[in-house]
Amino acid sequence: MDAVAKKIAVVTGAGSGIGRAVALTLAGAGWSVALAGRRMEALEATAEAAGLSGDLLCVRTDVSSPQDVAALFTAARERYGRLDLLFNNAGTFGPGGVALEDLPYEAWRKVVDVNLTGSFLCAQAAFRLMKDQDPQGGRIINNGSISAHAPRPNSVAYTATKHAMTGLTKSLSLDGRPYRIACGQIDIGNAATEMTGRMQTGVLQANGQLAAEPVMDAADVARTVLHMAELPLEANVQFATVMATTMPYIGRG
Repeated sequence: MDAVAKKIAVVTGAGSGIGRAVALTLAGAGWSVALAGRRMEALEATAEAAGLSGDLLCVRTDVSSPQDVAALFTAARERYGRLDLLFNNAGTFGPGGVALEDLPYEAWRKVVDVNLTGSFLCAQAAFRLMKDQDPQGGRIINNGSISAHAPRPNSVAYTATKHAMTGLTKSLSLDGRPYRIACGQIDIGNAATEMTGRMQTGVLQANGQLAAEPVMDAADVARTVLHMAELPLEANVQFATVMATTMPYIGRG
């Protein structure tokens, strides 16, 4: 892919899990990728996994910090000159197994700051860049969750922010129309990552029982993101759900 045709992406939470899988898939398809995450060593491991053929930039970023987010998109612009895709992926579950009435305010606030405020800050920075660049436009893909449709027990902070992500996606889609900025959302269920390791050993179900759940390869999610990302801006996958086929979601388990 030549320099003129090369596409530029920012991937948050790129040091592990779905973020790493998406970054590597984009790089393998010829994209240049700015990797954002809190741990530089994890970002460097992602870049190393891409091999010498990947054009990747590592930027240590706390997405809940306006200063860090501004620095991330400045670095991407200075390195690549434009932005074609933001994969808004960084997120946290918060403390597991804590009943709603016992959830500390600080824990609630951290999940909101990362999952919702962080996604807004990154989307806002990407929107500004895409609006002002020539040619104008780009795409934002937000990482939602199955929790954007149905919660798990004891997941109030995570579920609330993922429902809010749907509102963010719809607002970005509407406000981006005049500027050729498309926005879609991928809602993921049980991708096998470091964050979901407990799925295979037993997680609390709505009926109060513990049960192991099936998972899917994160690479399957990454291929879906790549498909969404490489559509022409005249087409958009508004919402996509990618899940382990037999996980307890459709029906009653």
